[in-house]
Amino acid sequence: MPQTMLPQLESHWMPFTANREFKRAPRLLVSAAGMHYTAADGRRILDGTAGLWCVNAGHASEPIVRAIADAAARLDYAPGFQMGHPGSFELASRLTTILPGDLDRVFFTNSGSEAVDTALKIALAYFQARGKPARARFVGRERAYHGVGFGGISVGGLANNRKAFAAQLLPLVDHLPHTHDLAHQAFAHGQPAWGAERADALEAIVAQRGAETIAAVIVEPVAGSTGVLVPPRGYLERLRALCDQHGILLIFDEVITGFGRLGAPFAAQAMGVIPDMIACAKGITNGAVPMGAVAVRRGIYDAVVETAPGGIELFHGYTYSGHPLATAAGLATLDVYRTDGLFDRAKALAPLWEEAVHSLRGLPHVVDLRNLGLMAAIELEPRAGQAGARAYDLFVDCFNRGALVRAAGETVCLSPPLIVEPRQIDELFGVVRAGLKQLA
Repeated sequence: MPQTMLPQLESHWMPFTANREFKRAPRLLVSAAGMHYTAADGRRILDGTAGLWCVNAGHASEPIVRAIADAAARLDYAPGFQMGHPGSFELASRLTTILPGDLDRVFFTNSGSEAVDTALKIALAYFQARGKPARARFVGRERAYHGVGFGGISVGGLANNRKAFAAQLLPLVDHLPHTHDLAHQAFAHGQPAWGAERADALEAIVAQRGAETIAAVIVEPVAGSTGVLVPPRGYLERLRALCDQHGILLIFDEVITGFGRLGAPFAAQAMGVIPDMIACAKGITNGAVPMGAVAVRRGIYDAVVETAPGGIELFHGYTYSGHPLATAAGLATLDVYRTDGLFDRAKALAPLWEEAVHSLRGLPHVVDLRNLGLMAAIELEPRAGQAGARAYDLFVDCFNRGALVRAAGETVCLSPPLIVEPRQIDELFGVVRAGLKQLA
């Protein structure tokens, strides 16, 4: 696209973006198909990040596109308060066929941020319904990302996301230590052997606060946005056992790990640990229409809904909960995942992916490599006094070479669509390798 045809940029206040820098040298994407974006200058860009961890079935998947178009022509909107439409009920039912255990009740939202805040509110409502209103405290984890609602940034543990809003965060929140330790875990293949005992920090919080005050613990099975922090072997199992021991709900934030990223429908199945609630989004519609969801155990739903005296049981919801276009996209996306065998495909590709990730060991400034499923992080040695600058420069260099990666602090993250071919894995890591050498 010629420079004269570029849109005016000044009016749009962009999210999570260095606005002034971007608008001096914009990186605009104008179309997408399969594994590639097309940039405004006509170049094909290999998508190494599935958009933002969400386009698991590849871009412009024809069945999903057709389903959205058909839905828009048939039922553009239906109110979700005291009304409904068939699509939302069908999608909820379909989701229960791939959810783990007895997580068979689904509340729809519009994003991962809303899903997290919804899960927190459901936890409070659950203990209210059980006559335990003192259970109002949450436990999150350092270096966690749970979206940008006030609930999500309260239980989250990313300092930059919290510091401007510190005076208004939820008051009854504690944080577990994160699980990442370069001295013990650097260059681990998959889950590190060291670190399961970090879950025991929950015991200290219980001793200080009292189990009877804690409603829920919320963690990402793999912490994605902070740089793909893979949980140590046994860590999630230990956390589950401690929550059971103390009567605390366990919430998994699977906004990133859900829908095949680890070679199973959810990380809960891939890692053999079933939580009490799962917050999900992103891959639920292949990123084509905004949508999120919270899946809960049947007993939680029954406690809130079946024990209510009458009328509205949970005073919570969104104008666009279960939107007709989103549910149509979700149903079509689930069909594509099944018919194309994308979850099994991700599992089969994981060993090749792991080999490609660790082939970067020894390149300039690489201090750690992490992988699980089709997720990876390249942690770089920081530049003195320039936090995150080296990873950002690698992100820009890779884009200029024709591949999209994601900079997150001192790491570059990779998470391709599940349709990625082995040759495209080679191409992606070839671009990253060339970028790392250029940075040196």
